[in-house]
Amino acid sequence: MVRGIEVSMTIYTVGHSTNTFRQLVSLLKQHDITAVADVRSQPYSRVNPQFNKKPFKAALKECGMSYVFLGAELGARSTDPNCYVNGKVQYDLLAKTSAFQYGLERLQKGVTKFHVAMMCAEKEPLICHRTILIARHLHERGFAVRHILHNGILEDHDSAMDRLVKLLRIPDEDMFRNKAETICLAYAMQGQKIAYGSDEMELTA
Repeated sequence: MVRGIEVSMTIYTVGHSTNTFRQLVSLLKQHDITAVADVRSQPYSRVNPQFNKKPFKAALKECGMSYVFLGAELGARSTDPNCYVNGKVQYDLLAKTSAFQYGLERLQKGVTKFHVAMMCAEKEPLICHRTILIARHLHERGFAVRHILHNGILEDHDSAMDRLVKLLRIPDEDMFRNKAETICLAYAMQGQKIAYGSDEMELTA
């Protein structure tokens, strides 16, 4: 629910990874994506310059797709010092910021006009904040989230979370923890694994 209004729209996620521009566009067109929401904190790549913000935006336009940069609102590298504990971003704190909430609102409005894919760098959705942070809160708002995997197959968010629970070897729900609590634990554990630390030197999402 968002301000009392039920949301029943779909949003996609994708990682550009080491794809060529044509390969990424092929993945997007396979699922009728018409707009890319870039959620990288820093929309540049030394290794894959084809995904640098300016040329990428221009190339998408030539393919008939729109582009919006939302890294300031939804990126994993928060500029708010209150989002850090011992030098590491805490996703639960970042999610409560006005900037993050504003980013979610922009996505909500965007999907009423476009088929939107949130794009970050990581190929595997489970090791990217687009899934562990952003998709979590979109899902809780009522969005149907679909992750575009590197081979073009779609993975719905519930299935992705089931896969994460198995990956982390968290025991199935029992008398002390139901499924929702198990998923919350998985989010917390994975968030601590992948969250940006202020002492990291490499450019990340």
